[in-house]
Amino acid sequence: MNNKRILVLGIGNILWADEGFGVRCVEALNDGWEFPPQVTLMDGGTQGLYLLPYVQEADCLLVFDAVDYGDAPGELREVVGDQVPRFMGAKKMSLHQTGFQEVLMAAELTGKLPKELVLIGVQPEELEDYGGSLRDIVKAQMVPSLNLALDWLERWGVEGRVRSAVADGITDRALAIGVYEGERPPADQAYRLGDARFLNMEAA
Repeated sequence: MNNKRILVLGIGNILWADEGFGVRCVEALNDGWEFPPQVTLMDGGTQGLYLLPYVQEADCLLVFDAVDYGDAPGELREVVGDQVPRFMGAKKMSLHQTGFQEVLMAAELTGKLPKELVLIGVQPEELEDYGGSLRDIVKAQMVPSLNLALDWLERWGVEGRVRSAVADGITDRALAIGVYEGERPPADQAYRLGDARFLNMEAA
């Protein structure tokens, strides 16, 4: 019997466009597949050090995130092992990455860093869109990312089963991607990139 404790974590902030990539991936994984009890799927959001005890308990950790590698928008990378903390800290886009790098450092200092680490990350296209959602080029990488995650879970001895019924959400259903995208006002009603009047005044 496989007794590895596996944590699949999506981190980021869904309110800032492509920064929500990690959370949307773990949501989709939970909606589409079910796993044995030793696998925990978690929306880590921007919780930072609050995630430490969950990371410390895991033998294997897989993280979905939007990471600025300096690549072309939408490019996908798979980072493994001791390269993961380095990539998480290479070029921080937001405080959640600072916080999660600290989680990995704290887990290592306490001797409880997971034995296996994997980061599945995408290069964002747009971050400065409050209330926006994933850009198409980034959203297109969700399926390849989920396939990579399923491959890793299989290597770790776990096979997901396609769900036949609606899953219990791991995030608030009011923030699920379909609701979030379907109910937000269009940009001409709620300008999300900053108030043009204010920006014009500043330029003057």
